[in-house]
Amino acid sequence: MSSDNPCLTCGACCAYFRVSFYWGEIHGDFLVPESLTEPINLSRMAMQGTNQADPRCIALEGEVGGCVSCSIYTNRPSPCREFEAFDEEGACNRARVAYGLPPLEVAPIAA
Repeated sequence: MSSDNPCLTCGACCAYFRVSFYWGEIHGDFLVPESLTEPINLSRMAMQGTNQADPRCIALEGEVGGCVSCSIYTNRPSPCREFEAFDEEGACNRARVAYGLPPLEVAPIAA
């Protein structure tokens, strides 16, 4: 990740959304650590801490809005891999606003 990546100083999505995914991700290519997950139903898992009223992913290190990182970045589940800071639907900005962070306004220019 580059230093201009807002995800290195935000982390709001990790403390705002439930991170749920297919149970096979704890055994497949991603190998999400099973000890950091909890079952939602027979086919879905969630990262611990995200399936509650005041979510915060167990893998989030640091304080939201400060210097943050994911302790399992290379083994993060698919919702985290697919989440876009500059998404068209505004999920990132909803999380940022909930933590008093300014919304992201300009999408990065593709190289």
